[in-house]
Amino acid sequence: MSGIDEDSGRKVGWGWRSWAGVVASLLYPEVCEVCGEERATARESYLCVKCRSAPGNLVPVRAPFCDRCGLPYAGEITARFVCSNCAGMDQGFDSARAAVVASRFVLEVVHRYKYGRSTWLEPFLAQLLVDAAGPFLAAGKWDALVPVPLHPVREREREFNQSVRLARRLSASTGIPCRGDLVRRRVATGSQALLDRGQRAKNVAHAFALRRPVRLEGWRVVVVDDVLTTGATTGAVGRVLRRAGVETVVVWTVARGV
Repeated sequence: MSGIDEDSGRKVGWGWRSWAGVVASLLYPEVCEVCGEERATARESYLCVKCRSAPGNLVPVRAPFCDRCGLPYAGEITARFVCSNCAGMDQGFDSARAAVVASRFVLEVVHRYKYGRSTWLEPFLAQLLVDAAGPFLAAGKWDALVPVPLHPVREREREFNQSVRLARRLSASTGIPCRGDLVRRRVATGSQALLDRGQRAKNVAHAFALRRPVRLEGWRVVVVDDVLTTGATTGAVGRVLRRAGVETVVVWTVARGV
């Protein structure tokens, strides 16, 4: 099979790389995964410029926000503060931070990645996390990144754990070891999506445990997940780590529910 070189007008052969590109374009058309209208390439994780730049779609989490859970607030607050949801409560972590607000666009991307197996969206989500968390983590000494584990049944159904994959990319960027071998999910809890704050906490209260007896005295650990809403899940993981001797637990997620 051959084609015509538009510059020289000569026939040129089509190698296997060209055929691979044709097959790829048929399987994965160069169109935005979210809007389905604008052009977007694999290099762009199939997310078009229009969707990325639309107002409200990608909103960085910036101060002012709660010093504990990272919930952003509007207004001219200059002093550090703890919100009413966190005041007087043990959240299970020292602080939680996120790269962007969990807008409808971001949640759609996360949903397609997690449940639709759209793994080409992973570089986009991971880069948001790396760009936001990287400078923060570089300013301190950290012993491990701990991804929130899935129950084995859920992981077999989904075929991967998005938190593990995001944590590995953050590890590759920061040099902090990814330790998915520390905590396991021993209870296959139901979805948290439709539960209120109290129900979420109860749902995961005893869901996690250490994979094996281990002492982590004085460790500084970063728990990694995709989205933080109430902090119930990451907090439950944090409590398991604290009981093992971890001194500091910080949470980093791609997105923060508001």
